[in-house]
Amino acid sequence: MNSSVNVTVVLEHRDSFSKAVIKNMIVVLLGFSINYINVALIYTFHNHQIFYTNPRYILIIHLVVNDMIQVTLSIILFVIGFTLYKINVSVCCIFILLTLVTTENTPLNLACMAMECYIAVCFPLRHMQICTVRRTLMLIGFIWNISIVSVLPDLFITLATEPLDFFHSRVFCLRENVFPNPLIPLKREIIYSLFLVIIWITIFYTYFRIMFAAQSASKNAKKARNTILLHGFQLLLCMATYAGPQVLEVIKQGDPTNYVDHLFAFYIIIHVLPRSISPVLYGIRDKTFRKFLKGHLWC
Repeated sequence: MNSSVNVTVVLEHRDSFSKAVIKNMIVVLLGFSINYINVALIYTFHNHQIFYTNPRYILIIHLVVNDMIQVTLSIILFVIGFTLYKINVSVCCIFILLTLVTTENTPLNLACMAMECYIAVCFPLRHMQICTVRRTLMLIGFIWNISIVSVLPDLFITLATEPLDFFHSRVFCLRENVFPNPLIPLKREIIYSLFLVIIWITIFYTYFRIMFAAQSASKNAKKARNTILLHGFQLLLCMATYAGPQVLEVIKQGDPTNYVDHLFAFYIIIHVLPRSISPVLYGIRDKTFRKFLKGHLWC
């Protein structure tokens, strides 16, 4: 599997000046549009007690904030690749590590949201006792700790194996360029595989338990079942980013002439547009969120 940081591979192949400007404008405008909606969601969440006292909305807004950080970092790396091309390794390490952490946060957060739905439907009388605001905030902290712990070995291995001069050199900002040790991809595959197995088990388990509950014709149970399906759909999009190297290799072999343009389309479809799904699926789709959000969107 591969990090979303690899989206910057589209920049290793130079475009003409006019095409580069157009591509950067598209990426920046998309990022601005996505973050505009995200900021409106965060503002709505912060200003209404009904949201920041509800564990479900806390998890939703954490996913939105995480996606916002991720898409911002991705666009910064994209623009840097066109303007500066190469940057200091130490600076690149910071960008890469932050992007990796937010990338790994997404599937973990989805698993937690699925569990919250499961508890709400299958244990409604205990939901308020189990899913408290304090426990939800602790869970978010736990998510960040897991992601950080899984990523930091990349830095430690590099510090132990690369000379000091390496960190003062300038490279094109890719994960493979700043963490070149061959042990790191192997470690990454093992950790990501373990993550996804646990997360998919969680998604399937909660879905089928809620599906059985939905047979009682409970409206809330059916809505929760559909929400779990959306979690699974978003998780599939996360997995698409991990399959990036294989997809790009097929593209390169199939149509090398238009490889650069295919890479740009791949970047937009796989790495930028999915970041717009969270506010649509979990914000605008929610009736309560939509009701309060209308007053904060100036369209």
